Amino acid sequence: MKLPKILIVLSLLYSIVFLFSVIEPVSRAVWFAEIIPVLIILGLIVFASTRFRFSNTAYILMFIWLGLHTIGAKYTFAEVPFEWFDDLIGSQRNNFDRLAHFSIGLYAYPICEYLLRRHTIKPTIAFSYALFALMALAAGYEIIEWWYAELAGGDEGIAFLGSQGDIWDAQKDMMMDTLGALTSLALLAFQQRVFSASQVR
Repeated sequence: MKLPKILIVLSLLYSIVFLFSVIEPVSRAVWFAEIIPVLIILGLIVFASTRFRFSNTAYILMFIWLGLHTIGAKYTFAEVPFEWFDDLIGSQRNNFDRLAHFSIGLYAYPICEYLLRRHTIKPTIAFSYALFALMALAAGYEIIEWWYAELAGGDEGIAFLGSQGDIWDAQKDMMMDTLGALTSLALLAFQQRVFSASQVR
């Protein structure tokens, strides 16, 4: 199957972000640790697209996380220039990592879309599976973060963990993942409803 044009365009745009990220990151060790999962996911998206054509919305949502995480890799998430947003919500904490976690949840959209179009299962099951899959992924990633931080130790481990002194950081990150998933699934449900209504007319 030929790769969709939107995937090629988004990949080219992402390559600009990647080149920006690779130039003089705050910590090269943290950059490598953060960029590896991004490249793995990008590879999986391209591979999956040779067998299944996601919607334009799904591709855009998937690349939001790729871009945000790559920017976070350059600065470390606690040091991304994001003061304007923190000032807007009256927070003393750098919330860029919360935004990045929210964007992870957006992957519930393509998961659910795939299940709805390739498998004859009820929409409620597809939506539930996509939500719970993202929640499980969120928990798994927090475990990996803890493991790497323990292994690396020192400033590098703290920078990768990015908790910024918040003892509930892991739980709040998982909550943001879940909110992102719920938001993307609500968008998919809305689009499905609109499409079905237009078909009836």
